[in-house]
Amino acid sequence: MLKSWKLKEVVLMSLFAVVFGIVYLVFVHVSNLWAALIGPLAYEWMFGIWFIVSIICMYIIRKPGAAFMSETMAAAIEVLLGNAVGPRLLLSGAVQGLGAEAAFAVTGYKHFSLAIMMLAGAGSAVFSFVYGYFVSGYAALDPSFVALMFSLRVISGMVIAGIGGKFIADSLLATGSLRGYAVARAKKGDARVG
Repeated sequence: MLKSWKLKEVVLMSLFAVVFGIVYLVFVHVSNLWAALIGPLAYEWMFGIWFIVSIICMYIIRKPGAAFMSETMAAAIEVLLGNAVGPRLLLSGAVQGLGAEAAFAVTGYKHFSLAIMMLAGAGSAVFSFVYGYFVSGYAALDPSFVALMFSLRVISGMVIAGIGGKFIADSLLATGSLRGYAVARAKKGDARVG
């Protein structure tokens, strides 16, 4: 899978995985505090933060596997830093990455509009929710509560991961720090066409 990748792409993805592994662990504690105030739905509307690295890396690198690998690597960093969930978090990260990856695969890894970024965030939400449904026992909950959980998670994925991820990557692009990556080449091509 990494055969056609450049070293700088692997390094950038690894850097983002480390940064967001730390961010993810911080947000576990933030969401725990928030849940203490408003209850378990607090996690659902914040879930998008845990999908964001896959969106950012795919948007910048634009190669198959970028979403899956970056999300799985960030989960590994989070485990190494001491997330209480432990190694099971690796599977959760892989599932979330596959959800984002699926959205990009449907487009043949050729379209990276805001709508596709939001679709990828929704994909992560759907995949993670299905995984959580079986692992966390959502079936025992009231169906209307489960539907609300699902809706909030999808919206969070679309807004925080999709819109937020594109915003972060575009902000980095504007600094010139992403020259030489696929996102910069695509932007340059857009400027020539426009």
